[in-house]
Amino acid sequence: MPGPRTGDPKQHGSPLGPRQNPATGQPKGVITAEPGAPLGTQSALAAARIRAHGLSEDTVYLSTAPLYHSAPLRYIDMVLRLGGTAHVLYRFDADTALTLLEDHPITHSQWVPTMFVRLLRLPEARRQAFKARAHRYAIHAAAPCPPAVKAAMIDWWGPIIYEYYSATEANGQTIINSEEWQRHRGSVGRPLLGEVSIRDDDGEPCAPGETGTVYLRGGATFRYLNDDAKTQAAYLKDGFSTVGDLGYLDEDGYLYLTDRRDFTIISGGVNIYPREIEDVLLADERVADAAVFGLPDEEFGERIHAAVELTAPAAPADEAALREALRQHCRQHLANLKCPKSWSFHQPLPRLPTGKLAKKALRSAVLAAQEPPPAPAPNA
Repeated sequence: MPGPRTGDPKQHGSPLGPRQNPATGQPKGVITAEPGAPLGTQSALAAARIRAHGLSEDTVYLSTAPLYHSAPLRYIDMVLRLGGTAHVLYRFDADTALTLLEDHPITHSQWVPTMFVRLLRLPEARRQAFKARAHRYAIHAAAPCPPAVKAAMIDWWGPIIYEYYSATEANGQTIINSEEWQRHRGSVGRPLLGEVSIRDDDGEPCAPGETGTVYLRGGATFRYLNDDAKTQAAYLKDGFSTVGDLGYLDEDGYLYLTDRRDFTIISGGVNIYPREIEDVLLADERVADAAVFGLPDEEFGERIHAAVELTAPAAPADEAALREALRQHCRQHLANLKCPKSWSFHQPLPRLPTGKLAKKALRSAVLAAQEPPPAPAPNA
């Protein structure tokens, strides 16, 4: 059942899916099963998700993200195959989402952390008045959630916040509920299906607490369409596979994500993970969104740059004072080497409809803005 139109789908590209955007790169094609399985076949991972999140024919599901993204598409597929009902937003709006939860008997919903930030930025009176009569599972995934944001959502909505870590490749999944998360703050949980292993650059297992590449085994086997080299690079000889995320396990086997390998900043020979800095920035009430990445630096190789979207746009004359205030905020919570060395303000930061930052495109734009224009070609 479609939800209210918060945006005209004609404005967002073909109804069959998004067109390729040269700013975000070539879409990946993931093949997780060969054709020929009997109709109605359910994967082991889907069956585990249904049990873990209490899906049934009585489920009324709210999809807050577009269906060309694998997570909402797969969850709606599970709900409809069970005989449940689905509401779909064309475009996310925080107040509209709350109204849907209030006006309909929605039992399950799915979110990304940016949506939580938008919900928490609503006026206090609106948040205090919110009551959802049937809402039992608020599921989130797709990107790491700042601990302060998740803690605030649990305080507001109660222990109905469920998180999972997975990927389009469906090579495994971890899961965590609110009670577990409060004991293992910042974790994305333990395996729902299969195993998790953290490996170093040589493919050797890492000790608890040691950051390495996150590998999963026990979900689907997959390959990348027309990219055998990428497929081969994703797998180890023992069958574990990765999508390129970095993290570590604690002594109890709970997984913590630090960042994606592609986003790691190497400054002065030290690995710095942007997510930690972004979490600190998002805890400041002046910050609506933040993206941290490395820019070239002659002395250190890379310097830390923070691109910030403010909750209230600032005049250019006020930006210097804001940069200093945010710099001091970072210094209170981070080691000096992790504090951003340069800043830019954006309104808004570029995010895909799925809620993921278009970080590569943003970095390219910031870099281009800092480089002098090329000299004009001499006259022939």
